[in-house]
Amino acid sequence: HTGERPYRCPSCPKAFKNSSSLRRHRHTHTGERPHACPQCGKAFAQATNLRQHQRVHTGERPYACPLCPKTF
Repeated sequence: HTGERPYRCPSCPKAFKNSSSLRRHRHTHTGERPHACPQCGKAFAQATNLRQHQRVHTGERPYACPLCPKTF
């Protein structure tokens, strides 16, 4: 809760609270995309973006509008 950000990016002024966040951020500088979709091969820098992309293949629409029956 100190707000300390000891993990500094060597390529830009950003700093992070933990090493995993820095490691994930560094993909923006290296262009590395280690998370590839097994269905189509499209690659992503972050696993979260891959999981979101995979809904294109599964048709999953996990979010529903509270006012109407539409999902997205």
